[in-house]
Amino acid sequence: MNYNLDQLPEREAKPRHIGYTMAMDKGLSIREVEDFVEVAGEYVDIVKMGWATSYVTPNLKEKIAVYKAAGIPVYFGGTLFEAFLIRNQFEDYRRVLDTYGLEYAEVSDGSIELNHDKKCEYIRTLAKQVTVLSEVGSKDDQKIIPPYKWISLMQAELDAGSWKVIGEAREGGNVGLFRSTGEVRSGLVEEILTKIPFEKIIWEAPQKEQQVWFVKLLGANVNLGNISPREIIPLETIRLGLRGDTFMHFLDNKQADC
Repeated sequence: MNYNLDQLPEREAKPRHIGYTMAMDKGLSIREVEDFVEVAGEYVDIVKMGWATSYVTPNLKEKIAVYKAAGIPVYFGGTLFEAFLIRNQFEDYRRVLDTYGLEYAEVSDGSIELNHDKKCEYIRTLAKQVTVLSEVGSKDDQKIIPPYKWISLMQAELDAGSWKVIGEAREGGNVGLFRSTGEVRSGLVEEILTKIPFEKIIWEAPQKEQQVWFVKLLGANVNLGNISPREIIPLETIRLGLRGDTFMHFLDNKQADC
């Protein structure tokens, strides 16, 4: 840090498993990635190339290499997994992971109907090859999954070999964990946390208000995902209580004599 401030929450150091920040790359150029990692690389734990953008991204290997050189792993969005699956190309997908030297993969069923036992089989298979993150929740804003179902799905996927489970919100933060307005389904989140350890969940929270809500609920070391590259530094200030939204949250003395 550039100078000293007291009464800041302790942040886990990288490589970390809590306080995890997953950034979403929706099509940055190599030069933009270089600038991104120079400014925010210290605060990013992993980068997701959103949905199936990797299919049309130019200079893909070179771009991945920039992230890797900065010590930031990359994975392809779960929608790409689903695109291969629905075309009966699962083994082709596995070869793509090897071709690009990826060490992580996302298993999701947000856009397709997939038997959950079969989804867990895919998790078990991929977990022998890479570290698996699996996503729970639908991209259909009309499909409301009750809390008990979220819990059972998450637990089954962790048992199948997922390293962490991701709570679906899409890049807009308006489905799954959230209402169409972006408001957190707070009862859902709190009920999930009664059964699933918080360190095992990455909450997709692309909107500032959502990030603030989770930091206030679970602290500076909550795992958050789908963060825009431009919002990584602002998120870190939210985590540390250095933005107005969480300014008083971590202070011991709320009534300092100014």
